[in-house]
Amino acid sequence: VGGKKLSEVKTRGCGLPEECVDGSLNLGINRTVVETTCCSTDLCNTNYTAVPSNPRPNGKKCYFCDGQSCTNTLNCVDDENHCVKATVSVGGQTITLKGCASKSMCLDQSSSLVNVLTNTSEISISCCQGDFCNSASSASPALLLSLVPLIFSFLL
Repeated sequence: VGGKKLSEVKTRGCGLPEECVDGSLNLGINRTVVETTCCSTDLCNTNYTAVPSNPRPNGKKCYFCDGQSCTNTLNCVDDENHCVKATVSVGGQTITLKGCASKSMCLDQSSSLVNVLTNTSEISISCCQGDFCNSASSASPALLLSLVPLIFSFLL
């Protein structure tokens, strides 16, 4: 899609009601969209939800990190109405990622969709609603590039 790689992963299974949410997290170099359909009877999960393939800009702007710079502008799309700053601790190192997120990614830390999907407390997320409210600062490029696939492998 526009030079960006799109991958779609579909899963079925049983879950808790708090896992039955939709949302997206866009970190500029990777966008993860979660669409769920939930039901409460036996064997009711035979259908998949279609994920929209053409995201539409919504006018919201946030910072995102690319290499050493976290001053890059990211145009948020669809329901991404919050700027996000995520702090991830891996192997004794901490990295900060920034981008756009939908409201469901910004819920109370204990029920955040990201924490439910990754089953970890090593990710701390803060969200805000003004343009560029996720402030600009630097990130280690080597650590950033090595952690992004790891973080998103938990989300799939």
